[in-house]
Amino acid sequence: MKFLERGIKMLLVGTYPPRKCGIATFSNDTVNAIQHMFGETIPIEVCALQNDEKHLAYGEEVSYILQTDRLENYRLMADVINERDDIGMVCIQHEFGLFGGLYGDYLLAFLLALNKPVVTVFHTVLPNPDVKRLKIIKSIETLSDRLIVLTKKSKNILIEDYKCSQNKIEVIPHGTHIVLWEQKKVLKQKYSYSDTIVLSNFGLLSENKNIEIALYALKDVVKKHPNVVYLIIGKTHPEVIKNEGETYREHLTKLTSDLGLLNHVKFINKYLPLNKLLEYLTLSDIYLFTSKDPNQAVSGTLAYALSCGCAVISNPIPHAIETLKNDNGVLLNTFGDHKAFSKNIIELIEDGNKRQTIAKNAFSAIRSTTWENAAIKYGLLFGKLTERIEDLRFKLPPIQLNHIKKLTTNHGILQFSNFSQPDPNSGYTLDDNARALINMVMYYSLYRKRSVLKYVHIYLSFMERIQRKSGWFDNYMDYELQLTKKNKTINLEDANGRAVWSLGYVISHKDILPPALITRAKRCWDNIQDKIEGISSPRAMAYTIKGLYHYFSEYSDNHIKIQIINFANKLLEHYKVNSEDEWQWYENYMTYANNILPEAMMYSYLVTNNKDYKKIALITFDFLLSQYFMKRQIKVISNRGWFKKKNEREFYGEQPIEVVTTIIALDLFYDVTKKRAYKNQLELAFSWFLGNNHLHQIMYNPENGASYDGLEDVHVNINQGAESTLCFFKAQMIMDKYARKMTTFRANKIKSDRQLNTIFSTNE
Repeated sequence: MKFLERGIKMLLVGTYPPRKCGIATFSNDTVNAIQHMFGETIPIEVCALQNDEKHLAYGEEVSYILQTDRLENYRLMADVINERDDIGMVCIQHEFGLFGGLYGDYLLAFLLALNKPVVTVFHTVLPNPDVKRLKIIKSIETLSDRLIVLTKKSKNILIEDYKCSQNKIEVIPHGTHIVLWEQKKVLKQKYSYSDTIVLSNFGLLSENKNIEIALYALKDVVKKHPNVVYLIIGKTHPEVIKNEGETYREHLTKLTSDLGLLNHVKFINKYLPLNKLLEYLTLSDIYLFTSKDPNQAVSGTLAYALSCGCAVISNPIPHAIETLKNDNGVLLNTFGDHKAFSKNIIELIEDGNKRQTIAKNAFSAIRSTTWENAAIKYGLLFGKLTERIEDLRFKLPPIQLNHIKKLTTNHGILQFSNFSQPDPNSGYTLDDNARALINMVMYYSLYRKRSVLKYVHIYLSFMERIQRKSGWFDNYMDYELQLTKKNKTINLEDANGRAVWSLGYVISHKDILPPALITRAKRCWDNIQDKIEGISSPRAMAYTIKGLYHYFSEYSDNHIKIQIINFANKLLEHYKVNSEDEWQWYENYMTYANNILPEAMMYSYLVTNNKDYKKIALITFDFLLSQYFMKRQIKVISNRGWFKKKNEREFYGEQPIEVVTTIIALDLFYDVTKKRAYKNQLELAFSWFLGNNHLHQIMYNPENGASYDGLEDVHVNINQGAESTLCFFKAQMIMDKYARKMTTFRANKIKSDRQLNTIFSTNE
């Protein structure tokens, strides 16, 4: 995706920190998420809403303050915004109590005067409106280009009760923050709750929270399970304090004492910073949503609890009804039934497996609502309304090794993860350790961080361990370092091809790697080099060619050149046998790692200068790309079924490995041909990870640098195994290489411009 010209901005109108309210937090999270995902390409300013003249220390992103209690302020603010040519869209956070007038109708004066594209986000959508409320909402609809709601239920109410146009409404769920599942155990230890069942509730305290219900339920729970603590997290709502003081909190404190629960209830009377709040939620086993408002359309507290892996027990507000299904939580039938709460709390305490299942289901299902994914939807809407959708560009995420290091033991990198928790039962594979070895050497060559040499040693040691005396490699080893039966039942040619590739790659970096590592890699190479002649699998031959190419780049051995020619000719023969006018390919089907085939042909050309190899490399690669790129997205071959010649192609079930092998090949083909289309497609392919896919969801975990395992038709598989994570890691390094070149180009351009300015100044 191209850069969006700097200067066209989004203006968000809503309450904003340091004001303490749910909408302010939402506004701040929205701004941060959009900036995190799109950086300078979607600059954001804020118009903060205030209902008094109290001075608040806003951040620099707040350009305007709108005093909401005076009608004349709304038109004046609209006039100021209209004078700004650089504001491309105004995004209004709507809650009836935020704006002055009856049902907040002062907002209409602002909308009537504004001549910018407007998006209005409805946080509350009440059913069965009276005449006045209906007119206001219909007027907001008329004066807005789009309406955003946070749940499907709210959308249905707008359509059915308010007769709003379905085409104007978009559902963007309340954003959530990403936490790591394995932190639950760590945080319980940190807060001394390891042997305790932790219940929790958070949010600005008011009577609507209905905490009494949980306290009455807790009285029954602790009789059977005294190792329970209930955390009531959050300060009293500022508006409640202004009107009533701490009456409600004092009532709850007295009730806690009267029920004999002082040892089981902890009031955390603080407005916690986000990281601390997420820690408390993550260590919680069960979250109690007790709100008594049957029309509460959405709850940020409920969304956050689900995203932190809590087993939720909830009253039936619309948001909970929509979310707590498919064993994602426990939805109660009625409001105010403390017996139902106590019954379900006890059941989840006594059935740990059920509690874990519910929590994991919720944790996985809610991942689609991360703030990153919400930001993508806001960004796309911004692009449409400003007519600059083609110019949007994602911000490159920083390279992180956290998950790779966590997956790596003293013996190698483990194969799979449960979410982000490494799974020792999955054992090790040569495939993953060969990939990891290449990636770490590449990382070292780019950034020269000596600490990663430890991992180069580990992955090379694994390869040494799993190489047979004959020189051939096994692929599968369990956690106890025993070879598994799969080595006898699954063809090992591809794995051995990858091994040759990785060894050749290591040896080609002998000028920068410690000599001892090169000696060990060379020993493994020498043991297998004469065994590769019998390889017949096209992909194994292609991987082997890559290894031979890298080795040849360091040692111009004629025997290596002959081996490359032999394998390239075999691939060429595959092409001649299977290709047709409308099927320019080496096989009668496309399976996995397809890009490796034309890539190997191009490497063969680079060694031999045989133009036939280059010609077929270009023909087959362009044919493959024609199958992969459509409607400005990459859609790789599905793992649900291979794409066979003259058959209908399966979609969905996309895996990172196929996207990244495309990126790797595009990098090579651009380097050889300098064809701009290859570089554009490379950037487009990488944007698949950043949300440019059919679900518009990120395919990586910003918290640990891992990649998710698969993009399905309606969800993302958020397990984070070695293959997918290593693929993303390599793709990031390739993208960073281009970004660094661009930075160098810009720096040189700036330097050149300054020199010109100096010359002009001197001449003057």
